[in-house]
Amino acid sequence: MRVLISGASGLLGSALTRALRTAEHEPLALVRRQAEAGEVQWDPKQPLDPGKLADCDAVVHLAGKNIAGLWTKSFKQEVLESRVAGTRTLATAAAASYRRSGKPRVLVSASGAGYYGNRGDELLTEESSAGEGFLAEVSQQWEAATAAASEAGVRVVNLRIGVVLARDGGALKPMLLPFRLGLGGRVGSGKQYWSWIALDDVIGAMIFALQNDSLRGPVNVTGPAPVRNEDFVRALGRALHRPTIFPLPAFAVRGLLGEMGQELLLTSARVLPAKLRAAGYKFRYSELGAALRAALG
Repeated sequence: MRVLISGASGLLGSALTRALRTAEHEPLALVRRQAEAGEVQWDPKQPLDPGKLADCDAVVHLAGKNIAGLWTKSFKQEVLESRVAGTRTLATAAAASYRRSGKPRVLVSASGAGYYGNRGDELLTEESSAGEGFLAEVSQQWEAATAAASEAGVRVVNLRIGVVLARDGGALKPMLLPFRLGLGGRVGSGKQYWSWIALDDVIGAMIFALQNDSLRGPVNVTGPAPVRNEDFVRALGRALHRPTIFPLPAFAVRGLLGEMGQELLLTSARVLPAKLRAAGYKFRYSELGAALRAALG
């Protein structure tokens, strides 16, 4: 299987590339610079020649501006445009290529569990409605930008990815230093749900989505057992053999990180991977402690 990947140099893209090669598939990277062997050049804001996709069985779209930063009006606009414009470019090219050659047959496009907004203890599946807030709005527009491909007959899967546990990136990395110094603790009330997932299972779910024709539309890529922040913190402390007695009050989160802190750290989303489980995906890490130990090496 030849798989074209945007964002191939990022945390998820590089891990997916390695996994595909291990399984003897052929990953191709979309790059903005001059393309080399095994690469395809593109500009997310410009039309992409459909001929560049004609020999690809699948496209995985992971590119987008990192959401970590000061959420000014201009920063938020850049985040939104980086996701919507690139997605629309790829979906349009995939649609044209599919009409001409029957390839690519599937477009797997990243989205976020932030789609659901702040929902307290509510159990959320792919059938749940969208929430409110910046990340919810971004996720809705991100997913809508794949419409051209699905309307052309390409099987489109929108991966609503949760809190990724990985040593070298994702949500876990910035937490490690304070926790290793013994300065970790619950965030806000600690009662908010964090829908975590191990990096290995994010990649496993992507490959499963590429190969499983029954999956289409939104698919929650979260572990089967979301936990409250206070439980997450305790599990991380145990994994690092450190105390977790220094809480970070909600007012401090808002004062230090503003809107980003509110949505990333204080929002509660209890997201379940209903479609993945129904389709038969077997999680490598279904328990938080094991996932943290694996992420920490």
